[in-house]
Amino acid sequence: MTSKDNGKSMAYRVFSIVVLIILAFLFIFPLYWILTGALKTPAAINSPKPAWWPQEFTLRNFQVLFSKRSAPLFQFGSVTGPTGPAAIRWMINTVFMAVMAMILTCITAAMAGYALAKKRFIGRYLIFSLIVAAMALPKQVILIPLIREMSSLGLYDNIWAVILPTVGWPFGVFLMKQFSEGIPGEMLEAARIDGASELGTFTNIVIPMIKPGIGALAIFTFINSWNDYFMQLIMLTSSSNLTISLGIATMQAENSTDYGLIMAGAALAAVPIIIVFLIFQKYFTKGITMGAVKG
Repeated sequence: MTSKDNGKSMAYRVFSIVVLIILAFLFIFPLYWILTGALKTPAAINSPKPAWWPQEFTLRNFQVLFSKRSAPLFQFGSVTGPTGPAAIRWMINTVFMAVMAMILTCITAAMAGYALAKKRFIGRYLIFSLIVAAMALPKQVILIPLIREMSSLGLYDNIWAVILPTVGWPFGVFLMKQFSEGIPGEMLEAARIDGASELGTFTNIVIPMIKPGIGALAIFTFINSWNDYFMQLIMLTSSSNLTISLGIATMQAENSTDYGLIMAGAALAAVPIIIVFLIFQKYFTKGITMGAVKG
């Protein structure tokens, strides 16, 4: 390689690093602003001149968040737990909703994607076409039938009314099908010859090979469920069943616009998403290249 080529390579590398630093700053800045805003006084937050760093640190916003309302920390049927800050109950509801939606969606999508990719049965192309078409279907179109269905099941104003509609996420099935396409048919045939059951083949061979896709889908599902404010707003009404975003919104209705309270709630809500991303990040980096499964 000539010195001219080396110079071009170095210039390209420097340019790439500069672009990445700028993009990283743009993505990190909103989180920085939320965290610092949660620690600012009301006067500093509402000041016409923005303060890039809190001149006076305060926990007042978190104190308001955790002291304004109270609710049972958990409830199973007629069994009610001790009373505590409503924000903790809202956080528990949101984490439970997002985690259950993530687990159930990954299980059902992995099974459906594997079946559509590796099983031969009449109508599978039609089913997959309907799934792809459903990806373009706005949620508002099916809202009324969905509400009536949840009401008939006795799940309206229940956290499961937000979880169950997410389980059949068409994008998850599409993603898992693309990953399952890369599984060598010879491995599946060898497992059957060795006497492995269908469940054993799926558990011991398919799951390990599509693990990057499952990791990516887990992050997508968790974030999608966590941020689905519209569905939470429609399905949940009782104070003890609210999610953290809905709870903060109701507190805003009572106290006008308290930006410090909003920042504190947003900072609290960001913690689980960051934790989930850190857990699944190695699978996510592999999973963003759809179908890149080693044989």
